[in-house]
Amino acid sequence: MGKRIAALEKKIEENKKYSLEEAAKIVKENANAKFNETVELHIRLGIDPKQSDQAVRSTVLLPAGSGKTKKVAVIVKGEKLKEAKEAGADVCGENDLIEKIQKGWLDFDVLVATPDAMKDVSKLGKILGPKGLMPNPKSGTVTFDIARTVKELKGGRIEFKNDDYGIIHCGIGKASFSQEQISENAKALIQAVLKVKPASSKGVYIRSITLSSSMGPGVPIEPSQKFESAI
Repeated sequence: MGKRIAALEKKIEENKKYSLEEAAKIVKENANAKFNETVELHIRLGIDPKQSDQAVRSTVLLPAGSGKTKKVAVIVKGEKLKEAKEAGADVCGENDLIEKIQKGWLDFDVLVATPDAMKDVSKLGKILGPKGLMPNPKSGTVTFDIARTVKELKGGRIEFKNDDYGIIHCGIGKASFSQEQISENAKALIQAVLKVKPASSKGVYIRSITLSSSMGPGVPIEPSQKFESAI
């Protein structure tokens, strides 16, 4: 452990679980790296990640934005092309865009497609799948509501899903955000996770919550507190 991290950890009381607001304040104060650190929320769930019916995956629109500018590409047919352009898509097209991706072009963060285009988009599975870029209904990236989807993705909508250990890891903003913005974004994510609790999940659903910056120590949050909706 480096001296910097050791010094920061002394500011966190041992065995104490903080309110979300307190944790946001500590994380912001501790983010003293030489760059604008990402603020991350880690939620350990009481699910069996090996059971497909207990998988937790959805999206949430962060009230204060994500602090990251996403490059959005859209594959659509017909009149939806104009809708995508007007909504602010960085790149949009039909078969021409599919061919471009087949040749190796992947200069985008999110790919959105309409359901009627997915038959052609499926050809890109071997290219997009390993990179996590394949459009998926569960992540809200297969839709006819192109305008709303593009605007939300550009405005701070993020996807979350549990890993192989039943933990959700998400960047929810930047250290430059205010304490209130960090807190509101965290609340929005927690509320979204609570909303999609699997029916087959029994016992304690949220086991632990930790807030941290990318170069700072984690601050444990009391998981039993009431998280008022930020949405």
